[in-house]
Amino acid sequence: MKAAFRLLLLLILVLISEVNGQRRKPGRKPARPTPEPVEPTELPPPLPPGPPSVFPDCPRECFCPPDFPSALYCDSRNLRKVPLIPSRIHYLYLQNNFIDSLPEESFKNATELRWVNLDNNRIRKLDRRVMEQLDSLIFLYMEKNQLKEVPSFLPANLEQLRLSRNQISKIPSGVFNKLEHLVLLDLHHNKLSDGVFNKNTFRGLKNLMQLNLAHNILRKLPPGLPSAVHQLFLDRNNIENIPDDYFKEFPNLAFLRLNYNQISDKGLPKNSFNLSNLLVLQLAHNKLTTMPFINPKLEHLYLNDNSIEKINGTQICPTSLVTFQDYSSDLENVPRLRYLRLDGNQLKPPIPLDLMMCFRLLQSVVF
Repeated sequence: MKAAFRLLLLLILVLISEVNGQRRKPGRKPARPTPEPVEPTELPPPLPPGPPSVFPDCPRECFCPPDFPSALYCDSRNLRKVPLIPSRIHYLYLQNNFIDSLPEESFKNATELRWVNLDNNRIRKLDRRVMEQLDSLIFLYMEKNQLKEVPSFLPANLEQLRLSRNQISKIPSGVFNKLEHLVLLDLHHNKLSDGVFNKNTFRGLKNLMQLNLAHNILRKLPPGLPSAVHQLFLDRNNIENIPDDYFKEFPNLAFLRLNYNQISDKGLPKNSFNLSNLLVLQLAHNKLTTMPFINPKLEHLYLNDNSIEKINGTQICPTSLVTFQDYSSDLENVPRLRYLRLDGNQLKPPIPLDLMMCFRLLQSVVF
């Protein structure tokens, strides 16, 4: 009896092992779950809708101030899309979101927009149909986006265009032809090189007052800059030379910034900065070994962090020192320089007497 029981138990164990073996036989591996898209996980969720507005047409994801009915604040709300813009809006704030396009549907009623701020988004290009219907637009801010070129079909009444901190390496031909009202163009911190510019690049910008081309990859001063410019920023490029009489083309130039370039004495003609309307000249962090000649009307001069070893005040004085033998002579004829920065050079104190005799109106010298 016991033998039969043991035999039966052994048979049961053998059957169980065979069944388990069959279950462990390798088959088709189960498919791996599809990974979640990267985009939703890297972006924070949109902010919840705010309280109902006094304006029935106000998008719930935005804010419509009761005391400023022409403004719509949709900034810093983690938006992926532009909401439908009411027709009453003149000032639209969409900065600091994750918007990658401007749909025509969102702007179909917004034909009276004057100010649009799209800074710090992910926009790669602008829709022609959207731009062509914004005839009243005056200010367009698109800093820190993903633009590869200056947008075309911009509204003709535009006065300020800010496109800094993009990836712009191209300026389409004729893109500025109709922008005669533009007074400010900011293209700093992009990827603009010498080959982008020709004599017609800025044609049409008859009233441009401020042009910012700083922090690009220029090795030469671009041709064909607007002659009306008052403020020109070219710092943080790789400019080495200044052509003869280059700045004579800009009779209204009052502020010139050329810091952080590669300008040396060899690449600087003597009268490069002898401009009657120039008030502020910045040449810090270059390779100069001598102080350049300046116009008597210049008021602020930055020459810090060059390689200047000595200064001869008699030679660099824009007016002969003989005129100033009498210290009480008419100050109307004295050079107007009031601020001079020379620190970071190879100069040793004291400040040369002839320098002080020339520039008698100096209020501050950083030596």
